[in-house]
Parts: sequence; structure tokens; C-alpha cells
Amino acid sequence: MRIKGAFLLLAVGVAVILGGCRRESAEVGPRYGTAPAAPGDRIYQFAVHPLYNPERLFQAYQPLIDYLNREVKGGRFELEASLDYPHFEEKIRYRKPEFLLPNPWQTTIAMPLGYQVIAMAGDPADFRGLFIARKDSPLRVPADLKGQAVSYPARTALAACIMPQYFLYRQKLDVVRDLDNRYVGSQDSAIMNAYLGKTAVGVTWPPPWRIFQKEHPREAAELKVLWETESFVNNSVMVRNDVPPVVREQVRVLLLRLGDTPSGAKILAGMETARFLPAGDDAYDCVRRYIADFERDVRPVEW
Repeated sequence: MRIKGAFLLLAVGVAVILGGCRRESAEVGPRYGTAPAAPGDRIYQFAVHPLYNPERLFQAYQPLIDYLNREVKGGRFELEASLDYPHFEEKIRYRKPEFLLPNPWQTTIAMPLGYQVIAMAGDPADFRGLFIARKDSPLRVPADLKGQAVSYPARTALAACIMPQYFLYRQKLDVVRDLDNRYVGSQDSAIMNAYLGKTAVGVTWPPPWRIFQKEHPREAAELKVLWETESFVNNSVMVRNDVPPVVREQVRVLLLRLGDTPSGAKILAGMETARFLPAGDDAYDCVRRYIADFERDVRPVEW
């Protein structure tokens, strides 16, 4: 991404802000490979979809992995990040990770491939799309976006792309023809495109926006939430069907009890997740219906 007149920002923050498309070294970040653990290692890969760039995702989720490694008997866990949404979805397709934290649409495509839901990762009320614009933006109503550029992290980001595009469709915009849709690779990049004026609006969802406000208060002070979508079912935690039931059950119970202690609450706060909730596959039936309606009305969802 070119950032004219923002050399200071590049010097101090571009690795975090725009890091969604670069690899970290094996020594300082999570692993990205799709290769399974060696036989007999009893190591389980826990793959989290690209909520943040890989560096930030490692900071947010490694404490959870450390917690599981302290408490689970009979296995150890490694956090696996992905460069982008297609990379994460490729891992689902080839059944590489044993554990997943996917978005709700990715949850539905993982089920036929042998993954099962064991928990919901966050309150449903927190799963909604946010349209971020500069405070000096002239936009007032969604119709004002006609002919404008909009940045999203990925075509398959449910809260940060699909739901906002359906929101705009219901506001009488032809999402495909009326907008310059730009899929920029990460939540932070979607926000930064709006901050730098490269797009009229950047689309994200609450957890990345809260983290952006904490880590980049100066830039966030020049931005505002213009519109919000309705809430929906939140991300899931899934397990591959060949994981031993004893390991699967330990992980499920540990996640549901995570908020019961101060140390667990701290882990949840670092992930910007209020709690893990009981859930099974049927909690995501509504997603299939929603996506079917979206594809009928707006565009295909690529897989």
C-alpha cells in the first residue's frame, strides 16, 4: 500500500497496521504452514482465522494456547495463523488443523469436511459490521456511497464484508455496480484505507476496532463509526472428527470455564472476547440460510 505523506506512521507502525500480507519469522511468531504434525507428536494445531494481522493475532491468542498446554492432559497445542482468508480456508479444505476458530460462514463449510462445533467464541451481540469513516467525511446516508470506494478485509469476512454488503443492498445500493469494492487483506488495512482517504469507508467489526482504538489512538481520534449492521451468531470453535474424545472434551470444558478466574478473564480480554458459550453445529443453521439469501440477492461467496 502506498502511503503518501505518512513516513512517520510507516516508521513506527506499518508492520502492525498493514501486516496482513507478510510472513513472520518462525522464531517470533506463529507458524503458517499447512503441514500436519509428525505422527506420534501428539501436537494439535489450533488455527484462528485472520481476525488480525499474524503478529497481532499471535499476541492475542498465544495466552489461550499457553492455558490449554497447562491444563489439557494428553496433548499439546500450537497456534497457527494465516496470511489471509483464502490461506485459512485452504487449510480447512485440506483438513490440516485439528482445531479451528473460524467465522460463522467458514464454520458451515468446515462441517461437511469433518469438523464439529464445540463452543461459540464471543457474545452474538458483538458480531456485527461497522462502517468506519473519517470524522470530516461528507457521507450521511448509505446512498451517498454510490460511486465511492469501500475497503474490506476479504470477500469471505462475514461481519466485516458480507453482512455490511447485505446492509447496503437493503439500502437500495447495487453493491457490485455502484461501489468500488476493495478487498485489502486485513481488518487493520480496511480501517487504515479509510483513515488515509484511499477509500470513503473501511469496514470492520467490533474487536479489531476496539484494538485499533487502543493501539492507535491518534489515528482513531480522526475516525468515527458511520453505520452498523445488525448482530448475528458469533465465531465458533471447531474440532476435527479424528481428535480423541477425551482431548476434545477437555478443550470444550476449559473454554467454557475460562472466565471463571482472574487469569482466564485476562486471557479473554486480550482476545477482545467476552466469553466462550456452549454451542453445537445447529447454532449455525441460520448462517446457511443467510448466505443463501445473500448469494441470491448480492453476489456469490467464493470458496
